[in-house]
Amino acid sequence: MKIRSAIAVMLVVTLAGLVAACGDSTTSASSVTAVSVTGTTPAIGTTAQFTVTATMSTGSTQDVTNLATWSSSNVSAATVSSAGAITGMGSGTAVITATYLSVAGTDSITVP
Repeated sequence: MKIRSAIAVMLVVTLAGLVAACGDSTTSASSVTAVSVTGTTPAIGTTAQFTVTATMSTGSTQDVTNLATWSSSNVSAATVSSAGAITGMGSGTAVITATYLSVAGTDSITVP
């Protein structure tokens, strides 16, 4: 009976130590600090794939092209798909915006 009691006490102390150690974690989730949009301006009637890179608070970067929300300020000059494919529609300037986790990045393009 003494052995069972000793094992039970050791188990309780071990579990309490694990719970306390987990509660002291200082690791925080990384957040997005910047978003950059890059690509080559397409000519009228052609399409070019743009990419979005997110810079995290840890300093690391991630390709978030397929996770971003895309828009064009001037669809007469360029349209953009939900995957970041830019199509030149007519001569003019457009600001391409990609937003990831509420952080936006832009690239101004001029379709020739």
